[in-house]
Amino acid sequence: MDAFMILVAFILGFLSKQIGLPPLLGFLAAGFVLNAFGVQGGDNLQELADAGVMLLLFSIGLKVRVKSLMKPQIWAVASIHMAVVVAFLGTVVYLLSYIGLSLLSEMSWQVSLLIAFALSFSSTVFTVKVMEEKGEMDSKHGQIAIGILILQDFFAVLFLTLSSGKVPSPWALCLFGLIFLRRPILGLMNRSGHGELLILLGLLIPIAGAQLFELVGMKPDLGALLVGMLLAGHPKTSELAKAILSFKDILLVGFFLTIGLSGMPSLSTFGISLLLVLAVPFKVALFYLLLTRFKLRARTSTLASLSLATYSEFGLIVGALGAAKGWLGNEWLIVFALSLSLTFVLASPLNSAAHNIYGMMHDFLRRFETEERLADDQVVSAGDAEAAVFGMGRIGAAAYESLQNSYGKRVLGLDFDQQTVAQHCAKGLNVIQGDATDYDFWERIELDGSQIKVVMLAMPSFEANLYAVKRIRRITSNTTIAAIVAFDDQIEILKEAGIDLVFSVHKEAGVGFADHVCAQVEKQRIL
Repeated sequence: MDAFMILVAFILGFLSKQIGLPPLLGFLAAGFVLNAFGVQGGDNLQELADAGVMLLLFSIGLKVRVKSLMKPQIWAVASIHMAVVVAFLGTVVYLLSYIGLSLLSEMSWQVSLLIAFALSFSSTVFTVKVMEEKGEMDSKHGQIAIGILILQDFFAVLFLTLSSGKVPSPWALCLFGLIFLRRPILGLMNRSGHGELLILLGLLIPIAGAQLFELVGMKPDLGALLVGMLLAGHPKTSELAKAILSFKDILLVGFFLTIGLSGMPSLSTFGISLLLVLAVPFKVALFYLLLTRFKLRARTSTLASLSLATYSEFGLIVGALGAAKGWLGNEWLIVFALSLSLTFVLASPLNSAAHNIYGMMHDFLRRFETEERLADDQVVSAGDAEAAVFGMGRIGAAAYESLQNSYGKRVLGLDFDQQTVAQHCAKGLNVIQGDATDYDFWERIELDGSQIKVVMLAMPSFEANLYAVKRIRRITSNTTIAAIVAFDDQIEILKEAGIDLVFSVHKEAGVGFADHVCAQVEKQRIL
C-alpha cells in the first residue's frame, strides 16, 4: 500500500470510529473512494490481503476447540441452514430471471443454485473482527458463530476442489502426519521466549502450513486454519495469537480495500445487489430459528445470528470461478463485491447495538425458546455470595483470591468461557458461567445491598464492564463496584455510569509491585 492508500484508509476508518461504527467500514469505503479516483489495487495489495486472511484463519484455529464442532448446534445448524438457503435463494434467483433484468435473463437453474450457494456463506473476516472488538470471541454465542463459520469454510474448500476439477495430490494423505509435529512445534514455541522470536514464529507457522497445503493441491488458507487448530489448547497459543494480532489487523486493512477496489457499480449491478441484500434477514431469521430449536437460549441465538448477518468473501471467489468457466459474466464480480459491502454496512451497527436490540425485543424473542435448554447455556444465580468477580482471567483470579481473605467462601466468580470456569472449579473455587452483557442474567440475579456488597469487574472488554455497571446501578445503589481500565480516557465514562472505584491496569501493577517490595524489605528489617 502506498502513502495515499494508507492516508485515505486512516481518515475514513477514523471517521467511522467517531460515529460509533467499526473502522473496517471506513476501510471498505476507502476502497470505493480510491476506485473512484482511478487507483488500482495491484498484485501487492492482493498479496497483503491474502496474508491477512491467512493470519486470521490461523488465529481462529488457535482458539478452536475441535470437540465443539461436533456439537449438533454447530454442525447440524450449519448444514441445514446452507441446504435451506441454497434451495430458497436458488428458486428466487431463478424466478427473477423472468423479470427481464439484464444480468438475470436466460439464467439456468444450475447457475441460480451456484449464486445461491455463494450467498449462503457468512463472512469469517467480518464476524471475527466484530467479535474481537467487542471482546466476545470466547463467549457462548461467539463460539457458536465461529464454529458455524469454520464448517462453512470446509464446505467452501470442498466445493472449490470439486468444481475446479483439480484433484489433490496423492501426497495430500501425508498431511495426516502433521499431528506428530504438534509437540515439536509447541516445544519450539516455549523456547522462543516472549519477544520478536515468538512473533516471527507466529508468522512462519501459518505461512509454512499454507505453502504445504498448496504444494499438495489444496487451498492454502485451509492449511493455515488446520495448523492453528493443531496447536489449539496449549497455554502458549494465547500468547502467540496476541503476538501476531497487530500484523493481522494491519494486513486485513488490505483485504477491505481490495473489496472496494474490485470495481465501480453500474445502475444494473447496484439494483441486483440491493435485491440480494434483501435476503439477509431471511438468513438471520433462519439461523435464529435453528439455534433455538437446538435448545439454545434466545439471547445466545440472537447474538450469534446477528454476527452472521453478512455475505461472505467466498462469493468473490465463486464469482471469479464462474467467470473463468463462462458460467457468469464479469459483472457478477462487482455484484458480489457490492452485496458483500452492503451487508457489512448494515451488519456493523446491528452488531454494535446487538445487546440493546435483544434487551428491547427479549419478550418477543423468548417465545421461540424451547422448554429444555443446554446445560452450558442456562441463566445462573448468585446464591448467597457477598462478593462477586466478573471475568476470571489473570486479574480476576487474583482479585478472587484476595477477596477470600475477607469473605471466605462467600465469593462468587463469573466468566462466560466454559473452559475457564471448568479450570477454576477443578481448583475448588466457586466459579460459574455467566455473562455480564447477558440481559437475562441481570433479570434473574439477585443483587441487593444485604447480599452482594462488592462487585469487581475484571473483564477485558471495556464495553462489557460499562454495561455491567449500568445494569447493577439499576438494581441497587448500595453495592460497591470497582472496575479495571486499560486507558485513562475510560475512567470518566465509568464514573458517569456510577462506578465507585476505577483501577488502571498499568498504574496499579506498578503500585502493587512497589507495595510488595516495600513490605518485603520492611519484613527483612524486622527479622
